[in-house]
Parts: sequence; structure tokens; C-alpha cells
Amino acid sequence: MSKKENILSSALELLTENGIHNTPMSEIARVAGTGMGTIYNYFPTKEILINEVYISIKAQEISIFTDFDKQQPIRTQFEMYFRSAISFFINNPMYFKFIEQLQASPVITDESRKFGRKSIAPVVELIQNGQKQRIIKDIPIDEILTFIAGAILSYLRWYFNQTETKDSSLKNQMNLLWDAIKE
Repeated sequence: MSKKENILSSALELLTENGIHNTPMSEIARVAGTGMGTIYNYFPTKEILINEVYISIKAQEISIFTDFDKQQPIRTQFEMYFRSAISFFINNPMYFKFIEQLQASPVITDESRKFGRKSIAPVVELIQNGQKQRIIKDIPIDEILTFIAGAILSYLRWYFNQTETKDSSLKNQMNLLWDAIKE
């Protein structure tokens, strides 16, 4: 792992455990095993570091769509996306904690948010195609995305607070969400 990656990893861990305001750069440097000069060489401010962590997570989120088959029916594509998004965050719980904590934070810049939107470009295309085919409700895409993201967020919050989950829970949530957005 490079110094920069080590700093990003340490920052992710500390920011999710302690929060933004309770995580000084000096603690990130200590956990990363590097000096303050090195950390400021890569990240002149804590806000820049936080945005880099956000961007790195969003870049990895793109992997959700590597097997995305646009030839499949809209519902099948949607179900694949939903399962993949849930699995991504279940397999990366610190990413979920970080995104949950900072998604609405003013620390995340407009530029970082714009990059983050790239990670969901295939979902936007899926919704647009579904609307053209009159399969998905014809309401503004941002509203549908907000609804889907809220469902994913709620499910993950629930999931991480359970001692035992059933396979049917994810399927039930997916069906409820599909029923809400389908025409």
C-alpha cells in the first residue's frame, strides 16, 4: 500500500469511528505511521482528505456495474443493481458508515458530488430506458434516485443492526421498491 493509500485508509477508519470533528489530522498521521509533513504533502487540508476518501469510495462503487447487462429486462437490471449495491456496502461496512455520515455534509464539495454521480450513471440510464418503455414511472429521475437511495440506506441501517437476517428480507425490500417505481 502506498503512503497515500495508507493515509486514505487510516482516515476512513478514524472518520467513521470518531466523526469529522473528533478526528484531527495528527491522529490520522499517527495511525497511518507517517509524519504531518507527509500527510499535508498529499492533503493540504482535512476537507481535501475527506473529499479524497469520498471519491475513492465512489470510484469503487463503479465496480457494482461491471456485469451490468443492458440486454436484460428492465426489472432484472434493476434487481441486479439493487442486490449489487447492497452487497457492495455489506462487504464494505466502513464505506457505508462514511457515506451515511457525510453524504449530506457541506464538507463534500460539488466537484466530489459530481464525480459521485458518475458512479450511478448506469442506474440513471436504466431509469431513463425504463421510462421510455413505460415500465418505470415518469417522474423526475432525481426524485426516483432519492427514493432508491433512501431504500438502500434504510435497508443497510436495518441490516447492520440485526443479529440474524433472512435471505427473504432483501428480496422483500427489492419487491417493495420495484412496486413503488414501476408504472
